[in-house]
Amino acid sequence: MEADELLLLVASGDQRAFEDLYGLVSGPVFGLVRRVVRDPAQSEEVAQEVLLELWRSAAKFDPGRGSAMSWILTLAHRRAVDRVRSARAAGEREQREALRANQPAFDHVTEEVEAGLERELVRRCLDRLTVLQRQSVTLAYYEGYTYREVAERLSLPLGTVKTRMRDGLTRMRECLGGVA
Repeated sequence: MEADELLLLVASGDQRAFEDLYGLVSGPVFGLVRRVVRDPAQSEEVAQEVLLELWRSAAKFDPGRGSAMSWILTLAHRRAVDRVRSARAAGEREQREALRANQPAFDHVTEEVEAGLERELVRRCLDRLTVLQRQSVTLAYYEGYTYREVAERLSLPLGTVKTRMRDGLTRMRECLGGVA
């Protein structure tokens, strides 16, 4: 029997016809897939997928549009091309991810330069404060003391320290251009 007759029998669910069709077309299907996909293991897998698809979709074959072998090889070619495209897309995705993983989240040099400039600006603004304001701000913000602890260290009333802090921070904000 030829592929056309066998495929029509497969469409009606004839398992014996499928076995015969399998024997007839598996070699050409694998050969075509192997030329497109190139990898032997992937080619075997794609060829099996095509032959399984033959069993499932044999009823879609229209003998008026061409031979069964042409239809089967067209299915094989499409499936093989899909596999190559899928593998290529996966490889490109992996490359993009690898590149992204190797890129720093930010530019370290730029970050260091900006941090240095900010430190210098803060230093200059601190220098513009009165000695008492600078002491209060430095103890609270750089050494981590609470207002009460600053008051105790400087032997000043808590209200005086709060006023110095408020005035010092206002001047810092103005000096920093409203950034702080």
